[in-house]
Amino acid sequence: MRISCAATPSLSSSFVASPLFAPNSHSFANVSLAKAPSAVRLRVRCELAAIPVLSFSGEKVGDVPLDLKSAPSDTARAVVHRGLVAEQQNQRRGTASTLTRGEVRGGGRKPYPQKKTGGARRGSQRTPLRPGGGVVFGPKPRDWSVKINRKEKRLALSTALASAAAAADALVVEDFGQEFEAGPKTKEFVAAMRRWGLDPKRKAMFLLTEVSDNVLLSCRNIGTIKLLTPRTLNLFDILDSEKLVFTKSAVEYLNSMYGENAEEEGDGEAEEEEIVLAESYIMKQGSEWFEWEYGAGVCLLLRRYLHFGSGSGR
Repeated sequence: MRISCAATPSLSSSFVASPLFAPNSHSFANVSLAKAPSAVRLRVRCELAAIPVLSFSGEKVGDVPLDLKSAPSDTARAVVHRGLVAEQQNQRRGTASTLTRGEVRGGGRKPYPQKKTGGARRGSQRTPLRPGGGVVFGPKPRDWSVKINRKEKRLALSTALASAAAAADALVVEDFGQEFEAGPKTKEFVAAMRRWGLDPKRKAMFLLTEVSDNVLLSCRNIGTIKLLTPRTLNLFDILDSEKLVFTKSAVEYLNSMYGENAEEEGDGEAEEEEIVLAESYIMKQGSEWFEWEYGAGVCLLLRRYLHFGSGSGR
């Protein structure tokens, strides 16, 4: 059974059936999917789940804890919905553009006299009623982006991950990059999936800290697989997948970034330090033209580099 929503992808039933979404004293009937979490107090709790660890041969070698922050049951659904809507809306380019009757080339001359023709009155050949004419109420370039707080976005992501782990829709495998060092082999990857209890015909998301070329070539021809890294992790693929597969290093990353003791992204002092470092870098260049022409862009680029280049994967 899969649950569909007009503004959301098809969600696995475990996402809603997870214990994470089982309220203690509240009912889902009182929670609207479109209700913004900012309307209620945004609270956070931590869900601890033990996920089995499988070897490349499919044998269980232990368990690993996944301790992630998650929204409480009475607001979890709204938080995840808001995060998904913002993610999807912010990906829209908004470049669709049509021409109105005033923008279409031609049409200045009256096609035929007003009277004595027996036909309907025509003032222009570019009327929307004729082929080649303008478009009535057609799309124009617009900004579809939706603002969402960074803490709220991170909470939606960690809540979805915790939901899958609590519903036993997640598993951990040992790093298998070395198994494909000899070369890419799709047959071997499909066989490994079957040993892990995965159906190649069902959607699955793999989260790896590093993706080798051979692993990418081995699975890119399997249309039901999404191979993600911490930098490409997104809410849509989490909700759209029936199974989530993590490597051990990926679980360590999730616990460090979205766990109970994780530092909140966007801390004011950290941002100020990055801006100071960017400004000092620009000043060291000793070029007024460089600073004037690309100052803001370099600041943004340096801040992004300081985030991702430190090995944190942000």
